[in-house]
Amino acid sequence: MMTVFKSVEELTAAVGRDLGATPWETIEQSRIDAFAEATGDHQWIHVDPSRAREGPFGCTIAHGYLTLSLSSLFLPQLMRVEMSGMGINYGLDRVRFPAPVRVGSRIRGRGEILSVTPVAGGVQVVVRVTIEIEGSERPGCVADTISRFMVG
Repeated sequence: MMTVFKSVEELTAAVGRDLGATPWETIEQSRIDAFAEATGDHQWIHVDPSRAREGPFGCTIAHGYLTLSLSSLFLPQLMRVEMSGMGINYGLDRVRFPAPVRVGSRIRGRGEILSVTPVAGGVQVVVRVTIEIEGSERPGCVADTISRFMVG
């Protein structure tokens, strides 16, 4: 369920708040292959199902950076900032990949607002996005995303 913020005060009051989880998304081999094409990372653990069956994970796995990039899919499903004239991705802090995301896995994003800091023209918001893997105790990725929302 998406949380809508209509003011800086609402965002600031939400620090420490769990934003809930997104719907599940299945990681298909076609998505992994498309990411390999886009980035040039064709390592066999990602793109060779036959060889990967004999490898350490028993199947192909999503690239860590593919898993991380899906925070851009999940974050807008978790929250919307309406008082902003423009929002930008400002970067990331502390990114980890605790567990591999196997092909066919279902993943979802869970968010928590860590901080809201005033910046020139708006606010900087740090949201921890945890990419959960269905049936796994460990997530596929945990990243502190940094966004700037310009008030306008």
